Amino acid sequence: MKKTLLSLLLFIGFCINAQTNINVFSQIVFYDGYAGNVSNPVPANTIRLANYRYAKKLTDAELNSFQNKIQMNVTIGALCDNYDRIGGVHIALVPKNQISYTLSDPLVKRIEIGRYITPFMNKNVFPTEVPYTYEVDNLYAVFSNTTLRNTYDIWVELDVFGVPYAANTQVAGCSGRNDVFAGTLDFVTYNDPAVTNTFNNLLPLLDSNELNNYNNTDQAGQTVRLVNFNLNQSTTNAKFVIVTTPHGANTNGEEYVRRQNLVSLDNAQVLTFTPGGKSCEPYRQYNTQANGIYGYNPQSAAWWTSWNNWCPGDSVPIRSFTATSLTAGSHTLKYEVPTAVFYNQDGRIVLSIYMQSNNQLLAVNDISTVDVSVYPNPTSDFVNIRSDKKVKNIIVYSLEGRKLNEVRDSKVDLTSYPAGSYLLDITLEGGTQFKHKVIRK
Repeated sequence: MKKTLLSLLLFIGFCINAQTNINVFSQIVFYDGYAGNVSNPVPANTIRLANYRYAKKLTDAELNSFQNKIQMNVTIGALCDNYDRIGGVHIALVPKNQISYTLSDPLVKRIEIGRYITPFMNKNVFPTEVPYTYEVDNLYAVFSNTTLRNTYDIWVELDVFGVPYAANTQVAGCSGRNDVFAGTLDFVTYNDPAVTNTFNNLLPLLDSNELNNYNNTDQAGQTVRLVNFNLNQSTTNAKFVIVTTPHGANTNGEEYVRRQNLVSLDNAQVLTFTPGGKSCEPYRQYNTQANGIYGYNPQSAAWWTSWNNWCPGDSVPIRSFTATSLTAGSHTLKYEVPTAVFYNQDGRIVLSIYMQSNNQLLAVNDISTVDVSVYPNPTSDFVNIRSDKKVKNIIVYSLEGRKLNEVRDSKVDLTSYPAGSYLLDITLEGGTQFKHKVIRK
């Protein structure tokens, strides 16, 4: 009896831990992101979408081999770029049997499933590779969805935008070269009875969408992105996944200033976070080129957490929130970084959002984005609302919900109001409506 029980336990343990490895890219070479696409050959069944991005279709056999526990491993190797760069992994839903596509193909739907920041690497100094690991169990619902697969082929995209110009003179052996990084991507999957996958679909909203202040002023209060979308059916427990990072490396650049990020859905705040807040010392080993932020001596956790938003050599956190109930019809998601100031009009915030739910028939339509500036905030007198859609009206409320004023203009006069916080209920042409808190100082 004991022998039979032991054999059964060993069999169960084997079934739980039996792994399947799915290799997508192996040491694929990326080139100067600013240059025209190179003509160098690509591996079999792979397409070069740009010097900085490759794509490969997952076969039916590969898709069928995925189980409910999925780990994604990315390795970026040093070639001739010795600066920190942003890279990511995307899933592209491409119309069935389309053998190729472009980055701008309007029929392709895309989500970002992982983002990373490369370290400052010298290809001549060990270690010459940096690993990134992601738990992506939620993709099992995508890979195993036969309805989705009957409509789309599923492609995996790997990217890293590199530039060789500094390394051409700073790194031995890089003179005249335009290859910047090498990338490898694998999935490791197995069955885990403890994992419950409750999501049946995939609904892209934004993919690497840039929220920035180029060509605007350097005032706070001008970094608001509204994402409007329409659901064909109601749904419960919809999960929204967000990947975001601030960039701007020059003096006072956004990546050097930690700021609070706010996310609201249909005027209810659902997520508040401040990127960073961790020591980058564990990643020092990968930063082998002494031109970066690490310098020559270790720094304290307090030093790192006082300013950094991410660490060169680290993967970017994947954040999420769940909406317990969403009705059919129009919804607005608001993403804002209220205190962002893109010094000298430089920098950007790169934002990706998608959603999943347990309603397999759910579809998202009519996705549109609107950028809004509500400034100055705080203010001593007027607040201006600027958008690519005309402002129809603004209602001013106290934080207790008492209506104080209504104007049909893009400017609100708060001169006569006591110092404190107020809520603006703003309606734009076309019906977009959102609330925004302002401060009278």
